[in-house]
Amino acid sequence: MELPNLPIRPLLGEIAATLTAHGSAVLVAPPGTGKTTLVPLALEGRVVVAEPRRLAARAAAARMASLLGEPVGQTVGYSVRGDRKTSENTRIEVVTSGLLVRRLQHDPELAGVGTVLLDECHERHLDADLLLALLLDAREGLRPDLRLLATSATVAADRLAQLLGDAPVIRVDARTFPVDVAHVPPARKERVEATVARAIRQALSEVDGDVLAFLPGVAEIRRCAALVGDDVDVLPLHGRLAATAQDDALRPGRRRRVVLATAIAESSLTVPGVRAVVDSGLSRVPRVDHRRGLSGLATVRVSAAV
Repeated sequence: MELPNLPIRPLLGEIAATLTAHGSAVLVAPPGTGKTTLVPLALEGRVVVAEPRRLAARAAAARMASLLGEPVGQTVGYSVRGDRKTSENTRIEVVTSGLLVRRLQHDPELAGVGTVLLDECHERHLDADLLLALLLDAREGLRPDLRLLATSATVAADRLAQLLGDAPVIRVDARTFPVDVAHVPPARKERVEATVARAIRQALSEVDGDVLAFLPGVAEIRRCAALVGDDVDVLPLHGRLAATAQDDALRPGRRRRVVLATAIAESSLTVPGVRAVVDSGLSRVPRVDHRRGLSGLATVRVSAAV
């Protein structure tokens, strides 16, 4: 098996040796370095990879299986809510954080699992926090041999390393490339999807390749799709789509493409062919009204630090 020459490749031996020696480690690597797809292939024994989203889990499994020249469900498989492709030969299983939480509740030892890789730990959410707590509890009382590897695309790894028992931190340096940034101010009383559509048309006229645009929700994606035009393929990408429709956005197309996505595409996966990114600067996140005891979704500005 010939692994692609990504920035993390020279460190695969060090990562495996560190896990063997210390039992846990934190891996800090920028997006696109191969941390999600190359590291599990380099680890021995049965590996479970926890991803924050179903789309990311399926995409990671598909990529690793393609590197092995196998269909998904053989050496590499996945399990997400409502969909599973594994077999008795599966050594690497990619799951969502929520599914692994439920599995730990029924099998707190994670019998047969040698390593758990917690991917995208910089994305804080309830399932991920609960999963880490359950894994630490399992290793302390039931499975001291269970190896834990936490990966993050940000440099804020010291706190995570402390939670893992002062685990070693491995950092991957990657080349950065110049990025031209242009601002498209909204017109007076212009809706966000109209502003994004104008920015998309500007990007299509200025650069070659496909365009990836981030919008806060499904309604904005639908309205923006109607404004972009018919001379390109417009593909939505969000969590409510069927798996086949999500996968379509992750495949190269014959014509130029505009992929309209929610935050689902911000991490853990790569949309091929993209040469320009349009960001509305807005995201829809869950919020809890403790006074009323109600939860809902709120549209908020995305921090530049995210």
